[in-house]
Parts: sequence; structure tokens; C-alpha cells
Amino acid sequence: MSMQQLENTHIRAQEILISPDALKKNVPITEKAKQTVLRGRQTVMDILDRKDPRLFVVIGPCSIHDIKAAKEYAEKLKQLAEQVKDSLYLVMRVYFEKPRTTVGWKGLINDPHLDDSFRIEEGLHIGRQLLVDLAEIGLPTATEALDPISPQYLQDLISWSAIGARTTESQTHREMSSGLSCAVGFKNGTDGGLEVAVNALLSVSNPHSFLGINQQGQVSVIHTAGNPYGHLVLRGGNNKPNYDSVSVAVSEQQLQKSGLKTNIMVDCSHANSNKDPALQVLVAENVCNQILEGNQSIVSLMIESHLHWGNQKIPADLSQLKYGVSVTDACIDWNATEKCLLSLAEKLKPFLNQRKQ
Repeated sequence: MSMQQLENTHIRAQEILISPDALKKNVPITEKAKQTVLRGRQTVMDILDRKDPRLFVVIGPCSIHDIKAAKEYAEKLKQLAEQVKDSLYLVMRVYFEKPRTTVGWKGLINDPHLDDSFRIEEGLHIGRQLLVDLAEIGLPTATEALDPISPQYLQDLISWSAIGARTTESQTHREMSSGLSCAVGFKNGTDGGLEVAVNALLSVSNPHSFLGINQQGQVSVIHTAGNPYGHLVLRGGNNKPNYDSVSVAVSEQQLQKSGLKTNIMVDCSHANSNKDPALQVLVAENVCNQILEGNQSIVSLMIESHLHWGNQKIPADLSQLKYGVSVTDACIDWNATEKCLLSLAEKLKPFLNQRKQ
């Protein structure tokens, strides 16, 4: 019996991928971009440490599929960030990888041409260049750390990371997050339960050793020190929201019981809005009212927003794609985004100033 019959029986092909070090030489981080990332990370950490009374808001498209639209959105968000900076610290969602329940488009890195050609190396170049360009204009970015290998290629440009509901229970992602250089939000499970997220937070704060790759792309044993900036993200579950004051209070109790900091982000999308983009604004308003009524644990919001409303399926003829419209979850449009954030900033400003004093 030959080895061909024992190994790789379901593998069609293998390609050697560029190393993280080589990609970074091809698309280097600039000094200005570096300062944006460092400032973004420190600001988020200061908010989590209660040294900064503002809320940080992770906002932007559900996923990035069009670089031109992403840059246009970023320019608008940067201008808005200046207007609301006394109350809100804006971090742009730049999600390149999408978890799929069964099958579907896996995101810009895996399939940058949206045609199942899976030119992953090209996707890494495109994604890294976009992150550099956004950091160059002074805009911090956030992403979901989905693939355990890709952080070595891109995480030096990220100010905040998420671990999604499907992967919060994954030991691989918990171990990986223990070594990330930025704060990490863990979403509650898809069933709405908090236990997997609480366990993840306990895990991520501790050291781990696991298999990964180094900057030269060599398989390595990675030893981490633990990440002290893990926090809970409430996103609802089982078609039920969990952003209301009672759910938030239950979350606080579970975090305290486990000896964890009561740092909570509310994801205004997913089950919290029943995937209706119009309800995201109402969720944000409700959370704002909770803060005004004295809530101390909610430190952040996440909102899915794009240039235009709703979403679309990826057509066979890509020329039929509507510009600035999400190809994954439905988003609110720019006008709604601007109105929502300006309203939140105005309501929260006097309250946050008092908290700072």
C-alpha cells in the first residue's frame, strides 16, 4: 500500500503561502500608521481600565468586499469621529473573514474576487494594504480574528479584535487571543448563553502554549503571556435580545461571580436587532439610556453600517453589484449612522464629563 493511499486522500492541491515577514516587507506599515494603531489600542485599553470615560464604538460594514467603498466609508467616518470625539471613540469594522454556518462567501482574504477563485495570497495583500491606508488617515480598525494563522499577517495593524459567537467556545481561538496585542471582545454563544464567553475570558487571561506559525512562516510552538483585556460582547441569541437592563445586570453578576471585570460591549446587530438594521439604532438608544441611568459596565457598542442601506446577494455577474451595499448582513446607511452617533454623543457628553470629574 503506497503512502498516497494513506495521506491527503481528500486534498486536491497545496500551495506554499507567502510568509508574514515577506508580506510585511511588500506592504510595510508606515510610522504614521503605526502611531494610529498604538493610539487606538491604548485608548480602548484606557476605556476598559476606566481611565477614559468615553465609549468606544466599533462601527462599519458587516464585511469588506469593495476597497473603493471601504475607503469612502472610512473618510466619512474619520470626519464624524472628530465631531463626536468628546463622547465616543470610533473604531472602524474591517472584517475580512466571515464564518459560514454551511457554505458561502468566506470574505475578502479567502476570496478577494468573489468568484470562488480563492486567491488567498492576493487577498492578504489587498487586506493589508487597506489596513495601512486606513491607519494612514488616522482611523483605528477592528476585525474578527477567525483564522488562527492570519493574525501573523495583519494583527500589527489592528486596534481591537472580536471572537465571534461560533468560535468563542473554540480552545484554538482562546489560545490565539491570549497572545494578541490588542483588546479582544468575546461574543456570547449563538444560543444566547453566557457560560462559553465567561469561560473564554477566564482562559484568554492566562498563558498558553500551542502550535502556530512565526514571522518566517515556520510551524512553531507559541508561548503566550495571557491577554488582560478580554471582555464580553452581548449579541443576543436564539432569536432573543440580551441588551436590556435585566440581561445586562445578569451578565454583570456572572462576570463578578467569576472574578472578571464587568466590561461589556453591546452588539446592536445580530439577535439584538433580529437582523433588522433599522432596530440597531433603537438598541443603541436603549443602551445610551441605561448609561444615563447609571450603568457603569457598558463601555462599548458595535454597529453594522455601510454607505447604503440593507444587503445584497453576490450575483453571478459581478458588474451587477450595488455600490456601497453589504454582501453579508444588512447594514444601516450613512445618513442613519451619522444621525445615530451624533445623537449618542450629544446625550452622553454632559454625563461623561461628570463621570470624568
